[in-house]
Amino acid sequence: MQEVEIWALIPFAVMLLGIAVCPFIVGEWWEKNSNKLLFSLVLGIPTAIYLYMNGMGERIVHQMLYDYVPFITLLCALFVVTGGMCRSGYIEAKPSTNTALLAMGFVLASFIGTTGAAMLLVRMLIDVNRSRRNKIHTMLFFTAIVANCGGVLTPLGDPPLFLLYLRGVEFTWFLKLLPQWLFTGSTLLLMYYIADSHYYKNEKKLVALLRRRAAQYGKELPEDNREPEEQQKSEFRGVVNILYLVVILCAVAFINPGQIPAMGEHDAPLYMKFLREIVLVAVIVLSMLTTKRSVRADNHFTWAPIVEVAVLFIGIFSTMTPAMIYLNANAGSLGLDAPWQFYYSTGLLSSFLDNAPTAVAFYTIATGLPIAEGVATVAGIPEILMKAVSLGAVFFGSMTYIGNGPNFMIKSIAEENGIAMPSFFGYIFKFSLIVLLPVYVLVQLLFI
Repeated sequence: MQEVEIWALIPFAVMLLGIAVCPFIVGEWWEKNSNKLLFSLVLGIPTAIYLYMNGMGERIVHQMLYDYVPFITLLCALFVVTGGMCRSGYIEAKPSTNTALLAMGFVLASFIGTTGAAMLLVRMLIDVNRSRRNKIHTMLFFTAIVANCGGVLTPLGDPPLFLLYLRGVEFTWFLKLLPQWLFTGSTLLLMYYIADSHYYKNEKKLVALLRRRAAQYGKELPEDNREPEEQQKSEFRGVVNILYLVVILCAVAFINPGQIPAMGEHDAPLYMKFLREIVLVAVIVLSMLTTKRSVRADNHFTWAPIVEVAVLFIGIFSTMTPAMIYLNANAGSLGLDAPWQFYYSTGLLSSFLDNAPTAVAFYTIATGLPIAEGVATVAGIPEILMKAVSLGAVFFGSMTYIGNGPNFMIKSIAEENGIAMPSFFGYIFKFSLIVLLPVYVLVQLLFI
């Protein structure tokens, strides 16, 4: 079995540390995506050279070609297509409205994927809340609820579940996670509603105070910064992109080695191996050509967020390759046998590594454990362990910005629209550890 020295994980640690601290110590330099690319390459290229020199060059090639390229192509396709859909018209950003949008995304996530649901709704949510003063909490809960926790009911919901599906888990088995899905979603939505109601009431009080102060000086604050006719008018533009979104979802669901075995053959031509990505690139081109520029302009569409994600994840995917090799080589010595151990171990690594290979790694560990007579099994492992791995991979992907693909994308889009999102560590210490982790611990105590 291929192994790496423990020090080979240093570039990955530096990569994560750089994402966390560079905005503070070299903020102006870090703002340029070209410098982020340089940072990724400085760490990624030596990692690739090390792997090649130690006979593991195929691992880095596979990671970048067959993991990174599909990952960023799918994100780009969703980014472009959803960026071509624009809802105009005034909707008051009341707590009930925001909670309904998050609930809709939570339900959609299992059927169009967490990435699809997040990219579909993030701009609409930002637009609805454009007049609100406090918006950061909305984007944080959106990241957890829509971009992660909602996607556990079907293999289409999140990549780790799809990989487990390819390893023999029945498509409908994931519906058995409905109790955990309902508990987590309803708990987080309730927490969000309470938080948003608090901020909303404070904003109303502030506006009332400002009006009284203005009246004292013979002035009058406008009711809203939009004209009355704009407040009444509601319109959805870029309808053609709904078709493109359906094409993307069908491509993910049906253009893969599980449905088309020829794509997985070792000697298959490149166009066959990357058939899905070819379709997605075609969708990107068509969306750009057939969507009016005014729609994207009104949607505040730019390429900066997807470029930022692309250049940072070049470094993440390349430097985490030794970490994944080390995990696979040493997984058997971790001494895991209890469901709660699988849940937290899968969750911890899914917070910082790609949650898809992490789920597969712990599934592989579970296949080597003895199975007691009469224990229900799924794809060759005890059903309770499958639940632990599935839930740990999906839920804990929300613990950091890099835990799941759409997390960093949401952060970038929000910041581009003037929302001051927390730093890497700020997200962890101010949100995921104090809001999400207690909920996930309850899931383990109640269900695993």
